Amino acid sequence: MGLLTIGAFAKASRLSPKALRLYDELGLLAPARVDPVTGYRLYAPEQLDQARLVAWLRRLGMPLARIQQVCTLDAGPAAQEIRAFWSQVEADIAARRDVATFLIDHLSWKDPAMSPIAEPLGIRYAALSDTGLVRESNQDTVYAGSRLLAVADGYGSAGAPASAAAVDALKSLETHSIAAGNLLNVLEDAIDQAKQAVHDVSDTAPSSEEAGTTLTAMLWTGSQLALVHIGDSRVYLLRDGELFQITQDHTMVQAMIDEGRISPQEALSHPQRSLLVRALGQEADGTPDMRLHDAQQEDRYLICSDGLSTVVPTEEIRRVLCDISEPEHAVRELVALANSSGSPDNVSCVVADVAELQQ
Repeated sequence: MGLLTIGAFAKASRLSPKALRLYDELGLLAPARVDPVTGYRLYAPEQLDQARLVAWLRRLGMPLARIQQVCTLDAGPAAQEIRAFWSQVEADIAARRDVATFLIDHLSWKDPAMSPIAEPLGIRYAALSDTGLVRESNQDTVYAGSRLLAVADGYGSAGAPASAAAVDALKSLETHSIAAGNLLNVLEDAIDQAKQAVHDVSDTAPSSEEAGTTLTAMLWTGSQLALVHIGDSRVYLLRDGELFQITQDHTMVQAMIDEGRISPQEALSHPQRSLLVRALGQEADGTPDMRLHDAQQEDRYLICSDGLSTVVPTEEIRRVLCDISEPEHAVRELVALANSSGSPDNVSCVVADVAELQQ
């Protein structure tokens, strides 16, 4: 078969002549020959596979610059690059879905204002933070009140004041009455305040060192818990004896797991397992995950820093949460388990039970 005209090639590849001319100009899909007299572009039949790949990648929404990179790769690396791109797309969609769900939930909420006495349920809680057995100081900050629960894990030379500043920025949520329809805006404002507070702390750190913090918090609204999450601290929900991790770690290894590059087992010993991709700090991506959770009586929530989750197996965490009824005793036992495992990091946790309010 001889060379194909641009019209015939467009029909065979399912790309328009206009798109083919653009891809030629960008160096993405150059014709096999350009007629010196007419200027017509002619394409070889063996170019169809690449053209169809470009067409499918455009249907995925992949940017042209990234398509150009994929087209230079062999089949295996190209498949890996497409997998990584689609993983990011799904993460972006999930983030937008969380915001959409949040908006639908709180706009559908009929209560005119949040109040801890608007519903017969409340929370019983306890918090504990420990330096661990290796670190010289504790850079974690924990907080537990009748409406706000929070864990922040600082890093860098000013990690401790950074984590404290982030949690302090949220404490006004404890006392302010928040209209149900304004919940998302109030939380977003609080996160902005936390970002600014951490940046102010970072400005005092030596220029050669980063300083920042993770931040994971839940706000009790009277019938729901609003979650804000940035970093690799975690929230677990114990419901009917089953333990669920309801946050996603914002770490390099978690991204690699999501992209299929490594397995969860490989992540446990990966040298970059603590490298954050989201945090509050200078030049860090501080975009939070935000969602609402409908509370049920006898639900138990655990918020913990990675000093617990990386050294204590999930089944052991579940056992403690199931067997120890008092939140104060539960947090003590969780910290003790971490210390018995060597505690290479600070250990912090908050345990909160959803229970009927005493009249």
